[in-house]
Amino acid sequence: MKLEEPVGQIAAAPLEGLAADAAPDRPILVFDSGIGGLTVLREARVLMPDRRFVYIADDAGFPYGGWDEEALTRRIVTLFGGFLAEHDPEIVVIACNTASTLVLDDLRRAYPATPFVGTVPAIKPAAERTRSGLVSVLATPGTVKRAYTRDLILSFATQCHVRLVGSENLARMAEAHIRGDDVDDEAVRAEIAPCFIETDGGRTDIVVLACTHYPFMANVFRRLAPWPVDWLDPAEAIARRAHSLLASSGAQPEHGDDIAIFTSGQPDFSTRRLMQGVGLRE
Repeated sequence: MKLEEPVGQIAAAPLEGLAADAAPDRPILVFDSGIGGLTVLREARVLMPDRRFVYIADDAGFPYGGWDEEALTRRIVTLFGGFLAEHDPEIVVIACNTASTLVLDDLRRAYPATPFVGTVPAIKPAAERTRSGLVSVLATPGTVKRAYTRDLILSFATQCHVRLVGSENLARMAEAHIRGDDVDDEAVRAEIAPCFIETDGGRTDIVVLACTHYPFMANVFRRLAPWPVDWLDPAEAIARRAHSLLASSGAQPEHGDDIAIFTSGQPDFSTRRLMQGVGLRE
C-alpha cells in the first residue's frame, strides 16, 4: 500500500496545535468502537516505541454499524469532550472506519486544537493496485451507506467495478475471534462470499478491509476464500500518518503505562486478559 496520503484515504488534521516542545508524556489516543483498533495500535507502537498510548474502546456503543447517524455523531463528539479533558493527547487516531467516515469533520470543528487522524476505506490504493479491475470493499453497513465512501469511488475508482459489502456480523465475529473464542467457518464464509465476483473471465483480486476489526481475521479469510486475493489492511499506513504529524521528541524519559479504557466500565474477563496480553493496563 502506498504510504503517501491520498485524499480521503487516511484523513488527517492540519498541523496546528503540534508544538515542537510538546510535553513528552502526552499520550497518543487511539479510539475504536471495540477492540478492532488494536490492529492500528500494534503498528503505531512499532513506529513510536517512545510514546505513551491510551486506547479507548466505546464498547457501550458497539457495534456502530446499525446506529442512526445523528445519534452516533452526538455520542462520539460528546464522549471526546471528556476524553480530551482527561488525557490531553498529543494526537488522536480514530481507528474506526464507521466513526471516521461519519464524524471526523465534526470532531475537528468541535476540538480544533487537537489533531485527528482518521481511517476511511483504502479505495484509491486498491484501484491503483488491481489488475482485474474488480475490487470489493468489506465494511460495516454504516461505512457502506456513507456518501463519503461512494464519493471515494467516484473520485478514485471510476475505471473499476467496486462492490460494497456491508457485513452485519463480522465485527462481532472478529471481537470473539480476537478474544480467543471459536467462530464458525461457515458463518464467516457466508459473510465474505459476496466479495468474490467472476465476470467476463476476470475475478476479484483485491478486498479492502474497511473495518479495523477485520485484519485480525485475515488468516481466516485467506483460508476460507474461494481464490487468493490481496486483503488490503491500512493499519500500517494509518500509523505512519500519525507518526508523520508528531513533533520530533528527541530522547524521551521513561513514560507511564499504556492504558485501555472501556466506556462500559465492565469489559469481560477475556477482554481484560487480552488487554493485559498486549501490554495495556485497564
